[in-house]
Amino acid sequence: MSATLEPRHVKAISRNRRVAGADPDKRHQILEGAHAVFAARGFDAASMNDIAAAANVSKGTIYVYFEDKEHLFVALIEREREKQKQGMYAALAEEPDLNLALTNFGAGLVRLLTGAFALSAHRIVLGVAERMPDLGREFYERGPMQGAQQLAAFLARRVTQGELAIEDTALAAAQFVDLSQSTLMRPRLFNAVRMPPSEEEIAGVVGEAVTMFMARYGASPKKP
Repeated sequence: MSATLEPRHVKAISRNRRVAGADPDKRHQILEGAHAVFAARGFDAASMNDIAAAANVSKGTIYVYFEDKEHLFVALIEREREKQKQGMYAALAEEPDLNLALTNFGAGLVRLLTGAFALSAHRIVLGVAERMPDLGREFYERGPMQGAQQLAAFLARRVTQGELAIEDTALAAAQFVDLSQSTLMRPRLFNAVRMPPSEEEIAGVVGEAVTMFMARYGASPKKP
């Protein structure tokens, strides 16, 4: 005859049972170890054994949470850029002045895209996207596409308020993103420029982007 578990035993089992890959503390632990290894050795030289040792977990545990080193790196860069994305989106949601909201968003975007770790992520994903298209799609959808969608929604609200005259807000958002990073992102991506742009450079390029954008899409003032 099988024994019946007491309620306290059932609760204990429920507390101790872990869904594979669902422990946020363990995931954080792995990401911290990966960050230390990638920062010290770079992506190519880093191994899963190195990351496991730095995170104080087994290599098998890492594979429970991350499919491979590329996906682990993408998760890490997503965590890092999430910190900056919140400030960018807040600029759109909280700043009533249209020009200033666009300026703050554009400047935040450039700082994010031209940062060393974000650039490394772009290079890695571009390098593996042909043989790992799902990874490239995931990186794009959680990064560039998400930012453009947030901006497009912001522009649509300002169109409704009469401040902008835009038929295709998705296209306009993509145009503003491209304008904001002109001359700043691509040289950094190809390592032609080793240092991130200064705040003065960012302000100059983003300021021109806002001027051009408003010249094209700013609503004409209503006649009295």
